[in-house]
Amino acid sequence: MKDKVSVMQVQISRHGGPKVLRMAEVSPPDLRQDEVLVRTHFAGINFADIMARLGLYPGAPGLPTVPGYEVSGEVMEAGSEVTVISPGQHVFGLTRFGGYSSQVAVPQGQVRPVPEGISMEAVAALPVTYLTAYLMMFNLGHLNAGQTVLIHSAGGGVGTAAVQLASIVGARIFATASVTKHKRLQAMGVELCIDYRQEDFVQRVKEATAGRGVDLILDAQGPAHFRRDYHLLSPLGTLVMYGVQHNIGRTRLLSMPWRLLREVLTVRFAPLSMMHANRGIYGFHLGRLWDHLGPVEEALDQLLTWLREGRIDPVIDRIFSYDQAVQAHSYIQDRRNFGKVLLDFRASSASAS
Repeated sequence: MKDKVSVMQVQISRHGGPKVLRMAEVSPPDLRQDEVLVRTHFAGINFADIMARLGLYPGAPGLPTVPGYEVSGEVMEAGSEVTVISPGQHVFGLTRFGGYSSQVAVPQGQVRPVPEGISMEAVAALPVTYLTAYLMMFNLGHLNAGQTVLIHSAGGGVGTAAVQLASIVGARIFATASVTKHKRLQAMGVELCIDYRQEDFVQRVKEATAGRGVDLILDAQGPAHFRRDYHLLSPLGTLVMYGVQHNIGRTRLLSMPWRLLREVLTVRFAPLSMMHANRGIYGFHLGRLWDHLGPVEEALDQLLTWLREGRIDPVIDRIFSYDQAVQAHSYIQDRRNFGKVLLDFRASSASAS
């Protein structure tokens, strides 16, 4: 049976800066037959949560809403159709919003048992960032040994995941990041680190490749970057666009949607030019794959294998208490994190009782 205590949530009360996040005490969620009820230990924070808070995330639920795409925790209860997960098991998985909550109902197909010897923090940091990196690099980019990948924002959650995955397959890794993150990225296997604030990444990459360019580019910065990325692709090279982080600042919140729309409308990729250059462009959005979970589940199972083997190790920068969500969002939006940031909900049950 589910606990009688109230559930603590972090909600987006209105669109705006980090201070629009608020704590709320609600009733436990109703459980469907194919779902498990998870008492949350840790919830991952992703840039998609920042976008939803700012009102820039297409398809986000109406306000007030609870952000969060991934959790780890203990199963409290299982629906009547659940066959592979039992109460008392430690699990982790994907949520479709709603993760910033002390209790979450999740379909059984979207959760996995925590492997023996792996921490609850590590598995909470795995699903969104590693699935995003994996599907972009291998399902779309077909990255292989000896090929070269340029990873923008390499010090973030997706970036550090992509660096580890590229290392597994033996790719050459170029990265852009603030200079304070370069030593740690080099220790992870990055061959060329570029300070995006001070250096021209196009020039540096062309110099490093003798003008050839790279086989794959992963970019969440936005339209201005995408135009420059395209000309860095080698023949048969691929650009994967998966965000607009460059447009997300701490000021002029009301003007953000208009600035973003204006920049998007300036991006032009001519089909004939692309055919002549043998270059490809993809867009990627993990949150739009809920109706196509086959490749997602296959990727998650492969990631679990690598996690058990010690070939990947989620990089966790900081863990904030669930009631410090405002500070956690500010920390990420200011680009201070190296790797993943989590919310700790373990004390929430005592707070709500």
